[in-house]
Amino acid sequence: MIRIGEYEFSLDDPTVIAALAGGAVLLLLIILIVMALRAANRAARQSEPVLRHMGALAERVQFLSDGQSQLAGSLQSVAQTQATAQSQMMALMEQRLAEVQRRMSESLHGSTVKTTRSLAELQERLATIDKAQANIEKLSGNVLSLQDILSNKQTRGAFGEIQLHDIVSKALPKDSYTMQATLSNGKRADCLIDLPNPPGPIVIDSKFPLEAYEALRNAGNERAAIEAARAFRTAVRAHIKAIAEKYIIEGETADGALMFLPSEAVYAELHANFPEVVREGFEARVWIVSPTTCMATLNTMRAILKDARMREQAGAIRKTLRLLHRDVEMVVERVGKLHTHFNQARADLDGIGTAAERAGKRAAKLDNFDFEELAPEVSTAPENVVPLEKPAD
Repeated sequence: MIRIGEYEFSLDDPTVIAALAGGAVLLLLIILIVMALRAANRAARQSEPVLRHMGALAERVQFLSDGQSQLAGSLQSVAQTQATAQSQMMALMEQRLAEVQRRMSESLHGSTVKTTRSLAELQERLATIDKAQANIEKLSGNVLSLQDILSNKQTRGAFGEIQLHDIVSKALPKDSYTMQATLSNGKRADCLIDLPNPPGPIVIDSKFPLEAYEALRNAGNERAAIEAARAFRTAVRAHIKAIAEKYIIEGETADGALMFLPSEAVYAELHANFPEVVREGFEARVWIVSPTTCMATLNTMRAILKDARMREQAGAIRKTLRLLHRDVEMVVERVGKLHTHFNQARADLDGIGTAAERAGKRAAKLDNFDFEELAPEVSTAPENVVPLEKPAD
């Protein structure tokens, strides 16, 4: 039994049981509601920082959204700027590309022209080189021929004689020398120059000691050089002796002769390294000359010949001068007569001028005709002039 105030309730009563059950359920609901409210309150207190964080997060999301919007605008502006820049860049690139193509075309054209010109010049140079090569081959053949000529003594002597004749013919008149002249002793000289006495006719003989010179140049050691020098000295001395004995004849030729060396190299070698041989030639009155010194010597001989011929023609020159002097005197005489004629003509011209002046004055007076002024002059006129006035009664 349950007693509540004045009321008692039996636990066996279904109504009581139902009411107790309902109350228990209601109490349980109230407890649950209270607990839910407490849990909600506690959850609310616990979620407050989360809400605040969510609010801050929402603000940040809003900020990010705004930034994203600004970024989107900026990106759009950048995209537009980039598109504009890209279009400008493309236009500039197309312009530059066209300029580059134009320049490349001009450069290629210029290069083509230059290449064509260079090829033409190269072809001309190759033709010149081919021509020079042909000349070199020809010259090589001539050099070989010259070596063949110089290898033989007879042909080498002819070579020297031809060179000597060429030099003499250029330096002297044709009537002043004789090639291959035969002397009174029967010896034949390469050239005899007809110089007046003194010194008289002088002989030039060509000698060419080539073997000894080549041996001297090609000596491979000191011993060979000594032997070659001895042979060269001996050969030149033999030539000097032969010329002195054959071509210096007293009363017929000059008291000296010339030995012509047709090689400047041999001449230089002789004077540079063999001065004693040159002095021996001086003592034997044989003077050694090269093509250059021979030309100088012949020019001196030409001056001697010219002076001698001037002396030979001195009489004719004096006669001509006398005739010239007579001609000058006649010219002077005729000039004097002409001067006299000119003086007479000048006097006649002066008289004519005076008469003309006087006639002019009279003509002027007649132009201003006045009888009264002319009357005295008429009275003094000659008798055969008729007066213009009537005679007085």
